[in-house]
Amino acid sequence: MPPVVDAGWLAAHVDEVVLADVRWYLDGRSGRAAYDAGHLPGAVFVDLDRWLAAEPSAAGGRHPLPDPDVFARGMGTLGIGDRTTVVAYDDAGGTIAARLVWMLRVTGHDAALLDGGLTAWSGPLSRTSVEPVPAAFTAGAWPSERLAEISDLPGSAHLVDAREVARFRGEVEPVDARPGHIPGAKSLPCKESLDSHGRFLPPDELRSRLSAIGISAGDDVVSYCGSGVTACHNLVMLELAGFGPGRLYPGSWSQYAATDLPAATGN
Repeated sequence: MPPVVDAGWLAAHVDEVVLADVRWYLDGRSGRAAYDAGHLPGAVFVDLDRWLAAEPSAAGGRHPLPDPDVFARGMGTLGIGDRTTVVAYDDAGGTIAARLVWMLRVTGHDAALLDGGLTAWSGPLSRTSVEPVPAAFTAGAWPSERLAEISDLPGSAHLVDAREVARFRGEVEPVDARPGHIPGAKSLPCKESLDSHGRFLPPDELRSRLSAIGISAGDDVVSYCGSGVTACHNLVMLELAGFGPGRLYPGSWSQYAATDLPAATGN
């Protein structure tokens, strides 16, 4: 399964997949309310805070990875089983939905982002909530080789920050304990991998973005953001560019900023 599919692919396979609406907003707006106001026909709503993250804490960050049993229970409740193919979307170019896609892919399940998200769908939207048929989803440990811990930082890997440039530089910090970024990190804003329609840039342009910050195919790349959500978008982008899977630092800046470890500002 490729990490990203377009609307044409979805139209041809819509009866073979579970569509997952993974809208969530940093400013506190309700993803569920957005889903209720209009979603892709047949899509289930995936509650990020309930199924894709554990309880926030200073020690773990704002969106720690959930216990595998919680994730499995959530997927099964939503009708996603061990052999289900999932296509996930949001209204932010996939920057939120990538969290679900990454979690499924690293645990061996078929999942992809819908390129362009909600706006890529040309048909009418639905306001009918879906009642999924529960499925069997087997819990499995998060693969350690696809993760980085705070004790690994900084290290020999290329560390990339998916937040917007102003937060990376420390010019603004709307939610976390202090501004700045992890020393040694390079700025790689996830939204800059998208065109004006919220679709991924062509793979050769993505490779150029990576090369510009010193990353080559096969390099060990660790992605982080504010809380480990949009960081997954950069990991999906790495796969789309053909640069390998990369690793997620789940605690991200929300965990790091709550420590007394050194922070950097500026470029």
